[in-house]
Amino acid sequence: MKVIEHYDQATEPLISFEIIPPKRGGSIQQIFDTIDLLVPFNPPFIDVTSHAAESYYEETVDGKIKRYIRRKRPGTIGLSAAILNRFGIDPVPHILCSGFTKEETEDALIELHYLGIHNVLAIRGDNKNVNRPDILGRESNEFATDLVKQIQCMNQGEYLENIINAKCTDFCVGVAGYPEKHFEAPNLNWDIEKLKEKVDAGADYIVTQMFFDNKGYFDFVEKCRGAGIEIPIIPGLKVLTNRDHLIKLPQLFHLNIPSELSEEIEKSPDRVMDIGIEWARKQTMELLDKGAPGVHFYVMANPTPTLRVIHDLKVRK
Repeated sequence: MKVIEHYDQATEPLISFEIIPPKRGGSIQQIFDTIDLLVPFNPPFIDVTSHAAESYYEETVDGKIKRYIRRKRPGTIGLSAAILNRFGIDPVPHILCSGFTKEETEDALIELHYLGIHNVLAIRGDNKNVNRPDILGRESNEFATDLVKQIQCMNQGEYLENIINAKCTDFCVGVAGYPEKHFEAPNLNWDIEKLKEKVDAGADYIVTQMFFDNKGYFDFVEKCRGAGIEIPIIPGLKVLTNRDHLIKLPQLFHLNIPSELSEEIEKSPDRVMDIGIEWARKQTMELLDKGAPGVHFYVMANPTPTLRVIHDLKVRK
């Protein structure tokens, strides 16, 4: 099923998850073990992140410095296919602008279409280390709006080259939203205007960046509705599990951590995970009580904290 169909047919709020592929050379079994733990909670879909190539440097034995550009976490399409066929859960692979040409994007979408995967999350990706010249002069999608347009063109049977009697794809397209605005946006209103452009281009639903203050989400939804955005806006949550998150999460994701949460952690640094789990539980309960269509948990590689949050929810129902 498409993500939007899951929400249209839901009789109660949905709980979904996002995981990350193993590093190059890693084992998929760890991912399967993680999903095995998530299955009892009946996730309608699981997102699988994608990662652009990253540049890094190594010094050879003769003292020369070589630059390499490589994807450290390949396997998004393969892992998505495994989730669908092994677990019967709809995967949502992430499709990036950053680091991929339009031709590579089209190829990836064709593969997904052949595999019977009909959901994608279209995001720009903010990897600044990608600077891969293309000797054929091929272009990339600059913004997520451009990527959404390319996907919708394929849904209409329009490919990069003119193909007679080309088959239409049938993708449900999700996009990202930022309750605290994207870090490059001058203000939230401007950012919502850009989000509206993605919706007008054909986005079917929105999943938000992680946040720790529900008021920001509810205000964001209200502003989106006022701007004419009517599609589902799914809140994304992450469980804060260690003290370093107080610094690293704002640095990496340009978000705000409420003083109440940070002060509680500073007072009891030995209880960080318990504090983070209880905070996420309260966030989730309030979101669902006030009408959020569901909650999307950024599980990534460690499911334990999220499992404790949703287990508590099941117990309290």
